[in-house]
Amino acid sequence: MDWLYMTMPISGVSIFWPGLIILGVGVGIIGGFFGMGGAWMVTPGLNILGFPMAFAIGTDIAHMAGKSLISTLRHGKFGNVDYKLGIIMLVGTVVGFEVGAQMVMWLERIGNINIVVRWIYIGLLSFIAWMVFYDLHKRVQKEKLAKSQGQKLDAMATGVNWAEALHKIHIPPMVNLKTSGIYCSLWLPVFVSFLTGWLAGILGIGGGLIRMPALIYLVGCPTHVAVGTDLFEVMISGLYGAGTYTYKGRTELVAAMVMLVGAAVGAQVGAVATKYIQGYGIRIAFGICVIGCAVSIVMKMIQPLVPSLTAFLDAGSTVLVLGLVSCMSLYIAVKMVQGVKNELAEKKAGAQ
Repeated sequence: MDWLYMTMPISGVSIFWPGLIILGVGVGIIGGFFGMGGAWMVTPGLNILGFPMAFAIGTDIAHMAGKSLISTLRHGKFGNVDYKLGIIMLVGTVVGFEVGAQMVMWLERIGNINIVVRWIYIGLLSFIAWMVFYDLHKRVQKEKLAKSQGQKLDAMATGVNWAEALHKIHIPPMVNLKTSGIYCSLWLPVFVSFLTGWLAGILGIGGGLIRMPALIYLVGCPTHVAVGTDLFEVMISGLYGAGTYTYKGRTELVAAMVMLVGAAVGAQVGAVATKYIQGYGIRIAFGICVIGCAVSIVMKMIQPLVPSLTAFLDAGSTVLVLGLVSCMSLYIAVKMVQGVKNELAEKKAGAQ
């Protein structure tokens, strides 16, 4: 079965190449759908497949940059990208990214990179999952209350609305973001972009893992606009990050190209699917993916504590990540096909 493995020219590790293809296609669909590079799955996925953590981060960022460009162009055609907001956030994203990247180099020098990055992942994924499902819980409560009063809850209503309180902080200069329907202090998106840029640099996630929910819950963007705008930011931070990590010698371009071929197709499917699955449908699917990814990382972390189960946990974490990517991408693709069929049927009925 040696033909199923390829040796990476820079890191020298032997990698199961079908796993790279599955990650590329699946995360292309998921990234285009959620508005993220999908690195929150790819970086730990590459690490699980055998890449050292620094190479997993650098390789994923390189693959992410090209895929996000394709997804951004597709979302732009649907009017889902707030370019003004994205441009405002660029400064914070780039500065934060470089701070994170320098921290990765420092952690690698002192030999603590794997454990530190994994623990940050666990904490971040746990917080994001809580935020998504807490929001869903609060919205269900609002729906029940509205129903008991004989009313119907606004389709755009959210469970939590932290953005409304943040919009009341009027620190000049103020900006009017028409595409997102937001009027807020310029410093709000700048702060969010710095935080997510830092996370992008230290975790190799393009910032998308936290930027998409941050755009929804903190900045106040509608879900579909948050998806498209986040992809625009992922594209920029990804292009910058790819150059930074390649210069530092931590990017396996061969692996990135293998994943990008499948991701280019998958990204188109994911972007189109947001036309038919919006709002809380996107948020619930996102929360499920976050939980699954966190479990896979925990399985990897506890291996040294139970040596007798190392083989089982290693195989289990690989199957979980690849299985989650495959199942979620299949779900998104099926929903897209169903949506297209319904739309064509409605147009046909209208023509008759």
